[in-house]
Amino acid sequence: MARIPAGPPLDGLRRQIARHRRDNPTRGDGLFVRETFRLERTAARAKAREWFDTWPKAAYWTEVESWRQLDGDQIEFTMRRLPTAD
Repeated sequence: MARIPAGPPLDGLRRQIARHRRDNPTRGDGLFVRETFRLERTAARAKAREWFDTWPKAAYWTEVESWRQLDGDQIEFTMRRLPTAD
């Protein structure tokens, strides 16, 4: 049976990641403005349209970042855009 070589130890990397997260707790990516909504399907579509009308995709990179359907025809979704069109 062939022996699979062991990978490098990851303890140092784990400590470095933990230290970075501890020292930068609210950093995030800092680039996008995000807002999460939980609305009935028709209201969710209207809210998404409002975002695209207010912050056009071409200038603000506006998009529906994620969404999921919940019980009772509720949609939970996160909208994302740049803070400015510069």
